[in-house]
Amino acid sequence: MNITVAQLNPTVGDIRGNLAKILGVLSRSSTSPPDLIIFPELFLVGYPPKDLLERTWFIEKTRQAIQELTQASVQYPETGIIVGAPVPTGRRIGKSLYNSALLIYGGEIILSQNKSLLPTYDVFDETRHFEPAPEIHIVSFKNEKLGISICEDFWNDPETLPRGVVYTFDPIEVLAKKGATLFINISASPFYVGKETLRFRLIRNHCRKHRAPFIFVNQVGGNDDLIYDGRSMFLDREGEPVFVCDSFKEHIHTIDTGSPGRPELYRPQDNIESVYEALVLGIKDYMRKCGFSKAVVGLSGGIDSAVTCCLAREAIGSENVLSISMPSPYSSEGSIEDSKKLAAQIGIEFKVISISEIYSVYLKTLKDQFAGREADTAEENIQARIRGNILMAFSNKFGHLLLSTGNKSELATGYCTLYGDMSGGLAVLADVPKTMVYELARYINRRSEILPREIIEKPPSAELRLHQRDQDTLPPYPVLDQVLSYYIEELASVEEIIKLGYDPETVRWIARTVDSNEYKRNQAAPSLKVTSKAFGVGRRMPLAAKYEV
Repeated sequence: MNITVAQLNPTVGDIRGNLAKILGVLSRSSTSPPDLIIFPELFLVGYPPKDLLERTWFIEKTRQAIQELTQASVQYPETGIIVGAPVPTGRRIGKSLYNSALLIYGGEIILSQNKSLLPTYDVFDETRHFEPAPEIHIVSFKNEKLGISICEDFWNDPETLPRGVVYTFDPIEVLAKKGATLFINISASPFYVGKETLRFRLIRNHCRKHRAPFIFVNQVGGNDDLIYDGRSMFLDREGEPVFVCDSFKEHIHTIDTGSPGRPELYRPQDNIESVYEALVLGIKDYMRKCGFSKAVVGLSGGIDSAVTCCLAREAIGSENVLSISMPSPYSSEGSIEDSKKLAAQIGIEFKVISISEIYSVYLKTLKDQFAGREADTAEENIQARIRGNILMAFSNKFGHLLLSTGNKSELATGYCTLYGDMSGGLAVLADVPKTMVYELARYINRRSEILPREIIEKPPSAELRLHQRDQDTLPPYPVLDQVLSYYIEELASVEEIIKLGYDPETVRWIARTVDSNEYKRNQAAPSLKVTSKAFGVGRRMPLAAKYEV
């Protein structure tokens, strides 16, 4: 069979636009029609549609689009279409919808296979809207018996699932026992660093276990905080790759299922390269899908804001990025010059707006109220909030999206200022640990010095008081980031981390600081997820709570 893989970028809620993408692929393939075209999970509505699924008008518009696509399929009599969409269960009990894969052919829906395994961990909450499949079927199509599944259905592997997640059966094994000769999985599998190799291993294991080829078709693009890397692939019955799509790009490709695989066709993407491309795509799609064309960034002379500017430049073009340096009495001359140098090297607009006079007025206004008290973080945070106000003023006046620049290490420990440096519409680096920010900087400079060496080499500092350094308050970043990874991403307890050889006092301080700053993170801008556990919808912790770690 000749099968076309359509790794495309849907917009959530844009049923007409997503349908147009499907019809466009069909039209372009009409001169040399494949036997089958496959689109990703819930492609008609985009993933994740969230509570749009609770709107009856939305489900009705989806039904109309399915009907229109079914009628259009008559014009392509040689080609079957597999597409994901929400479909009513028609039952009075349970949830009202299935997450379905529809096989459309010759003006009919010849199979509606519903998703069996509905994930509820991390960023997923599918049982909120969907009912699991009551049955699993295979379907004879042309010269194959297709075993169609949806995303999580092939992830039933205890070694890859989060702690505490166990499924009672394996849908792929059911399909194999029913006689499937070709596995097809449509997915909306979000990216995190290292996930690509897990997917490949799982798919390869299914091929080798059941002696059948496997086609995996994944969504690509950014939707809110989630980024989808695509990386669709076809593996032969030996588990060897026949075709692997590029990451983070739309890709349409036709494969011959009879082709043998070649091991050299699959090479996992470098981790930092994948994070870089994910962040660029995340910025680009968030801005495009939200209607923004330009961004504004507070450029401090530090590495976080410098990397953010480089990512934004790559995502939307240098002509669409405005950077603003806002020196205070504690800003070093080097920070201003380094910022100016970076802006010139990447070709973005650069402005300098001093906050010293505004800061002086603030202190004078509060002098009587603060009398008798030593200067502390209150005075430091006033500077950050002045900067946040200026940046938001530009955002309001010119319609730019404000990109906040804080990293995951800072957000985890609360080393950031509410309504100050946390201001913004998108937190670009909020899931990127500080040590990874440095890796991104080196990746940006892999061919030539784009990000000035002075910015990379200077000791990190918020520059909110004289001679301030991050390490005056925080543990060294290599230690901090390792402990944070164990505590946040691997859900390890304090005692488990201490047993790994870390200083007990340091570990307990980090854990207490993480837990006591939930209220800050609850008010942060949406962040782009690139690790296995990001702050946001995938990590739901109480605010008004008391517990010991």
